[in-house]
Amino acid sequence: MATEAAGIDRPLLVDDFLQRRRYQLQLADAAADEHTLVCLPTGLGKTTVSLLVTAERLHEAGGKALFLAPTKPLVQQHADFYREALSIPDDEIVVFTGDVKPDDRAALWDDARIVIATPQVVENDLVGNRISLSDVTHLTFDECHRATGDYAYVYIAERYHADAADPLVTGMSASPGGDTEEIETVCENLGLVNVEVMTEADADVGEYTHDTDVQWEQVTLPDEVLDIRDALNEVITDRLEKLKQLGVTNTTNPDLSQKDLNKMRGQLKQMMDNDQSDGYKGMSTHAEVMKLRRATELVETQSVESVRRYFERQREAARSSGASKASQRMVADPKVREAMRKAESFDGLHPKFSKARILLAETLGINGGERAILFTESRDTAEALVEFLSASFDVRKFVGQGDKDGSDGMSQKQQQETLDEFKAGEFEVLVSTSVAEEGLDVPEVDLVCFYEPVPTAIRSIQRKGRTGRQAEGKVVVLMAEDTRDEAFFWISRRREKKMASQLAELKEATDDIEDSVGDDGQAGLDAFGGGSGGDGDTESDAEVDDNAEKIDADSDASEDDGAGLTDFAAEARGSEDEEEDEEAGASDADENEGDDGVVATAGVDEGVEVVVDQRELDSSIAKDLSTRDGLVTRLETLAVGDYVLSDRVAVERKSAADFVDSMLDSDRSMFEQVGELSRAYARPVMVVEGTNLYGQRDIDPNAIRGALASLAVDFDVSVLRTEGEEDTTELLATIAKREQETRDREVSVHGEKTTKTRAEQQEYVVSSIADIGPVTARTLLEHFGTVEAVMTAPEDDLLEVDGVGPVTAERIREVVGSEYE
Repeated sequence: MATEAAGIDRPLLVDDFLQRRRYQLQLADAAADEHTLVCLPTGLGKTTVSLLVTAERLHEAGGKALFLAPTKPLVQQHADFYREALSIPDDEIVVFTGDVKPDDRAALWDDARIVIATPQVVENDLVGNRISLSDVTHLTFDECHRATGDYAYVYIAERYHADAADPLVTGMSASPGGDTEEIETVCENLGLVNVEVMTEADADVGEYTHDTDVQWEQVTLPDEVLDIRDALNEVITDRLEKLKQLGVTNTTNPDLSQKDLNKMRGQLKQMMDNDQSDGYKGMSTHAEVMKLRRATELVETQSVESVRRYFERQREAARSSGASKASQRMVADPKVREAMRKAESFDGLHPKFSKARILLAETLGINGGERAILFTESRDTAEALVEFLSASFDVRKFVGQGDKDGSDGMSQKQQQETLDEFKAGEFEVLVSTSVAEEGLDVPEVDLVCFYEPVPTAIRSIQRKGRTGRQAEGKVVVLMAEDTRDEAFFWISRRREKKMASQLAELKEATDDIEDSVGDDGQAGLDAFGGGSGGDGDTESDAEVDDNAEKIDADSDASEDDGAGLTDFAAEARGSEDEEEDEEAGASDADENEGDDGVVATAGVDEGVEVVVDQRELDSSIAKDLSTRDGLVTRLETLAVGDYVLSDRVAVERKSAADFVDSMLDSDRSMFEQVGELSRAYARPVMVVEGTNLYGQRDIDPNAIRGALASLAVDFDVSVLRTEGEEDTTELLATIAKREQETRDREVSVHGEKTTKTRAEQQEYVVSSIADIGPVTARTLLEHFGTVEAVMTAPEDDLLEVDGVGPVTAERIREVVGSEYE
């Protein structure tokens, strides 16, 4: 892309809208040629770089562009910028967030030229087969340092490289990682092979930046606050002594590190896995320590008001049904109760409140500043600060959308209105939680105040990027003396220096790093685009051909004889014949437009189909299934089951822990769920996932075996065990392929249960009385002989039946004998 083409006269750009900056054109030049990581300090126009590449690609290659940003406010901000900067009709630049209904997104996708979205929404639409990335010619990952672990960016990148006909990826961040290894991980996860770094030391960049003065202000906690902390620390010491006796720690120091606590938890988990009862007790004590440490952190670094609110929530939690023993023990402890009383009687201010007010007075009053941002980790503290500072300044809060901990969130509209008013100078001070740290176009401010140090380099750099863009800025970090504030400050400072050094080194050594990520990245891209269903097999082409010959040799086996082992293996891998895949298991368009309002899928619509319940997206199973050749996934909110594999097979999946929990859940028992499943599908399946089924919650193993036996014998449910999510994925794929390819069955979310026998119908009628279930229904029918006799039996006669107690007998008579209203 030539420099002139990136200027104000280039196609698709609004004339004279963008300021011409050489470094942006240089970065766009590089990013237009290959998959590129763009590292540029906050506030220097990373979005402009992506926009220039998008305009070039849409003009030259056509198709559509997809821009991903991690939060709704960011998505809306980028959409507004794109609509202003590009001569593309506004209705062709669309926003995808959770506020847009899935069926609306599927329709909008087809007509859009640019889609700006949160990654979770796009991930869901890909898993649900509502959209296809095949014609996306430019994909931007904003704040791409998030592309690690299970974050949606990683899955979307894999799908994009595999599905797009002409892919190009741009990753953008001011702070791509804490070390070179993290940066390389981001590149590998996104398939980036080129790294472009601009720092404030570059001449082209330097003229657009100004020095930021960073200073820290230490405050001393009053004795009353220290007394609250010390009382809590005594309890922590006592609980650590108990954990020390279990052999999972050598210290009782309440200031032990989070790393030590995590190590302790790992040892306790191992004890639980080995069926040691002390592991369960220790885990409960560990949970109590974590709650107490949170309270001490709040009183030390936030405010007494925030710890007061925290205690109140803990009291409410302890009173609720199903409260954890950790919560109950904590609020009942005499020392904790003493700390609660001291917090409630404290009528002073945390010294950080006074210091924040002084800093704002100096900046906005004495020095004639116009705007300031005050960041805090706690929403409780943010609300308390707004209330306190409003007496002296015009202050507004800026928090996330979720309602939590008794605090109302802000809607996307409220967030945008607040930012617009802040930019327009309608108020002076923005008190924000972490939601405004990352990428939001917050206006130039004269002061950024950290209410507490942030222990990560990325977040610290993001926060400080809100100042020093147009003129000299100031950053102040508040620290409470002799608290974990100090530890966090030094950790953050060390990591920032390390990251700055590494970015400088990265700039010097981009060729070497590009060679590293380029080699690995190409291997990764090959994997994205190929493979035999994404199941991790590394078979050579020759081995695949050999297997295909075996499949052909056995293909004349009769259905009555069942499939051979070779057939099972073939089904698990998926067909190697694309024509067969296109013909097998095509989804029914009419089914997609059923009463549940699900719109026909917008993606590739051939292959074996698996319908996935929306609530299963927390696991990796749906994503793994969606990446397999010959498999098509569809998302729905299922009335019963978690996965539908044909018109007769639906699957309820439970982890070992969930299985045991649902045995004990009086509100919605496992047997009720399975009863509904077996009534809807002829071949219901229960998958129990995990290897520690008999080590859950100190439950007698025979009780668990009894539940398994009941599912198989009383409910006629196939109970299958798997080792973990990967094993479950393989099993689901195998069953779905066997049902739809070998048995030539279709998928139906409404099931196709065969006609019930008379006995089944009688059991169904009786089991519906007061939700007593099929097991008790069968016992009642065996005792009384007919449905009519059960219905007319007096309460005393009902009590003679095994398994029917006074409560059940009373409910039966109440349902049967009461007048209909």
